[in-house]
Amino acid sequence: MEWAKRKFNEQYEYWMPWIEDYFLKYFTKDNKMSYATREQLDKAKITGIQQVDTIQDGVHNLAAGQVGQGGLLQPVGDLVSKEGINRTERQGKDEQGGYLPASIPGLHGISGLSK
Repeated sequence: MEWAKRKFNEQYEYWMPWIEDYFLKYFTKDNKMSYATREQLDKAKITGIQQVDTIQDGVHNLAAGQVGQGGLLQPVGDLVSKEGINRTERQGKDEQGGYLPASIPGLHGISGLSK
């Protein structure tokens, strides 16, 4: 039972960031950076006046859209989503399970840093 639990957690850690990335890409035109930006900005609504809230929503969508798909800062948003947020979800590991990119020469000799 412990083996199954460990394997499930390993697969969940590997696949969920990938599933979240593709869900956001195909259904919301966001990446994780723009989604998180929009969520944090939405918490900043300070009035209950509909007109002011509408203006704030527009500004929030504009700011979040700049790091989302098609935005001016999309490369930055994609990089932060992949290398920042996904690594955080995986406790600092990349898709291959290592902490540093495998493309760095001489890295394979250092235990614990690459898979």
